Amino acid sequence: MIFDSAIFTNDATIFGILMAFLGLVFYTHNLNNSFWRKFYTIFPTVLVCYFLPSLLNTFGIIDASQSNIYYVASRYLLPAAIVLLTLSIDIKAIIALGPKLLIMFLIGTLGIVIGGPIALMIMGTISPDMLSTTGPDAVWRGMTTVAGSWIGGGANQAAMKEIYQAGDNIFSAMIAVDVIVGNIWLAVLLFLASRSKAFDNFTGADTSAVEELKVKAEAIEKANNKPTSLDNLVGMLSITFATVAVSHIAADFLTPWFIEHVPNGAQFSLHSKFFWMIITATTIGMSLSFTRARQHEAYGASKIGRLFIFILVASIGMKMNVLAIADSPIYFFLGAIWLSVHAILLLVSAKLLKAPLFYMAVGSQANVGGAASAPVVASAFHPALAPVGVLLAVLGYAVGTYAAWFCGQVLQIIAQ
Repeated sequence: MIFDSAIFTNDATIFGILMAFLGLVFYTHNLNNSFWRKFYTIFPTVLVCYFLPSLLNTFGIIDASQSNIYYVASRYLLPAAIVLLTLSIDIKAIIALGPKLLIMFLIGTLGIVIGGPIALMIMGTISPDMLSTTGPDAVWRGMTTVAGSWIGGGANQAAMKEIYQAGDNIFSAMIAVDVIVGNIWLAVLLFLASRSKAFDNFTGADTSAVEELKVKAEAIEKANNKPTSLDNLVGMLSITFATVAVSHIAADFLTPWFIEHVPNGAQFSLHSKFFWMIITATTIGMSLSFTRARQHEAYGASKIGRLFIFILVASIGMKMNVLAIADSPIYFFLGAIWLSVHAILLLVSAKLLKAPLFYMAVGSQANVGGAASAPVVASAFHPALAPVGVLLAVLGYAVGTYAAWFCGQVLQIIAQ
């Protein structure tokens, strides 16, 4: 960190800087300039919008840990984006994507489950101290919390901390691994998304179902595109944020109810407000697609949803401090090996199954990133695909605790 304390601490200022970054990226992306065309051919806009804000946190210009911008983006703008992007969702077309999408998601889960033990064995050989540490701060206990996060989400991570009694010191170190390594992998997936055709040609994937969904979405947008008035925007956003409000009301009611009446509900993330918020927003959004509300797509619903997604991308990138790797490099090597196993397994499976890159990328991020970033990766392929990421991430919440618990059992055996 260059500065002893953050230069900017006011969230209004920080948000303004993030929006200025987004404006700069989109302005340069649209310039008819050979340099910028080549630049964005190599680095897609989503990746640049993700990376630039990370520089603010890395060099101490802001302190992301003291900012509420990510909380607002993930709790308010994410459910709003889900509603706006699902208003015109084609349920039949998503079902037509076929079983390979689910298979790739489950293979991604398997990659996390076996990747942790493999990483611990490799690093245990290099640094035996990683296996000899006992008590609450044993490395294997901390790794169970990462497994919970990478398969399910924050609720699953907290559940693993309690189940395996991970100490606060190792938990803090593993949170850093979770955030930094996970975000680096997100950047890799966003980069690959811009090269999906080359990857799909390599694997021989049948992308017809994905392309059909894209074409249908684009056809609907072109056929129904209409001039947008203030009345249209107010109507659209009133439905959207009323749904966000209902999502929070449902989360505030259902979470304590399940905590009281279903003590073991944490295994399914039923004790998580974020889980219920996403479930409610997705359900209402999908329901609205069968009503006249889907007409709002003609007035730019998905474009506004994409804007909210880009703000979320910037707020996620803002949390990353790439220099933090230097604080505990051995743990980051551990995390890098772990996710490498996950990635290799997915790559091999994609080749064998001839699965599109979209299936691999979204299946992976639905595990590693959950509902906050899976739609980001999905929308990097096409805005109409964002709901697919949400649906898979919800599935990740359901299997997260069980798969992470099994991973913890294997980690414990290795450490003994």
